[in-house]
Amino acid sequence: MAINIVVPQLGESVVEARVARWLKREGEAVAAGEPVVELETEKIDLEVGAEQAGVLSSIKHPEGADVKVGDVLAVVDAGATASAPAAESEAAATPAPAAPASAAKDAKDGQKATPTARKMAEAHDVALSAVAGSGDAGRITKKDVADRIQSPSPVAAASTPAPAPPAAAPGPPPLPPAKATKAAVAPAPPRAPGTRAETRERMSKRRLTIARNLVAAQHTAAMLTTFNEVDMTELMALRERRKQAFKERYGLGLGIASFFVKASVAALRAFPRLNAEIQGEEMVLKQYYDIGIAVGAPQGLVVPVIRNAEDLSFAGIEQAIREFAGKAQNGTLTLDDLKGGSFTITNGGVFGSMLSTPILNPPQVGILGLHKIEDRPIAIKGQVVIRPMMYVALSYDHRIVDGLEAVQFLVRVKELIEDPGQMLLEG
Repeated sequence: MAINIVVPQLGESVVEARVARWLKREGEAVAAGEPVVELETEKIDLEVGAEQAGVLSSIKHPEGADVKVGDVLAVVDAGATASAPAAESEAAATPAPAAPASAAKDAKDGQKATPTARKMAEAHDVALSAVAGSGDAGRITKKDVADRIQSPSPVAAASTPAPAPPAAAPGPPPLPPAKATKAAVAPAPPRAPGTRAETRERMSKRRLTIARNLVAAQHTAAMLTTFNEVDMTELMALRERRKQAFKERYGLGLGIASFFVKASVAALRAFPRLNAEIQGEEMVLKQYYDIGIAVGAPQGLVVPVIRNAEDLSFAGIEQAIREFAGKAQNGTLTLDDLKGGSFTITNGGVFGSMLSTPILNPPQVGILGLHKIEDRPIAIKGQVVIRPMMYVALSYDHRIVDGLEAVQFLVRVKELIEDPGQMLLEG
């Protein structure tokens, strides 16, 4: 009986994917639930498996092809068994897709792993021999490697230098190791003097979507940006006093991100049109606060969402941000992590940015940009003093947010950060 493998539902607003690689060839046996093909979408990569065991009889789309939800990717002859001679004769008649590189590696190192899992393991220096596979016949999946990265064994932890505690430096919890982050853009290869070589690289689905969304935001929204600066003295002093007790109680570093999330929620309550969106000729004013946190990942920018941030404690927000940063680097973010959001916070300061104009994340009408904390001389009561200062920027859609509202919103954030005790008093 022929069973179709189709492109599954990919989540909110995602209707197209790209065939990244085939994990099986025509004529090969597949087990029920075993990954057969890897798809790349604008938000996440995912593996699609066979619903029933059998033989992969036909591949309908080659690697690199764009497909839509519901398209037939391949056909499995359910209940059939692979036959070496038949497979060879079929291969002679119909060219099959090239075997994935991981097949040769599987034979060489004895470890069965999906290409995504192998790529993730290489990026994080994880030995596949130390990972237990949960897939068919012990095949190692992306989730297996991600679980290993997040929960290494005592032996692995002892042999690998531990990263610095997140609370050691000012700023929000850092992203996982820089090695994974730098992999997003490879350095230019060396060239011989006098040569003028060029290379062409097809844009990923995610990069294409980022490009389209950013252009759409500028074409459809009346986008303006207002700026202010924040004296971080009180917040950093509070962090310094409480970080050890916070870590002992919650097992988390106390960064500044949770303070800005709390301050943003308070300011959004005071200026609700910044927590809205435009639908036709109506404004949809949201009574909940789903805060997107922009995170740089090897495959491109992602914005996972902290849902109902108004109900979370500082520890809850810090935990959510840490989990999202880890999942972004490991490639394990889900569509549920990324969909929705009513307001976004982005922090270029962790990469050294002093000032920027963040671009809206449609259909949202507001985004708060944080920047590097820098000691600067400022005048206080007639005296020049050195204080840790941060520039902050708010980009907003002028179609429904007036300039006065935007300025007052940013002033409110400034007031709460400069006197963090207000956030406790106001709940």
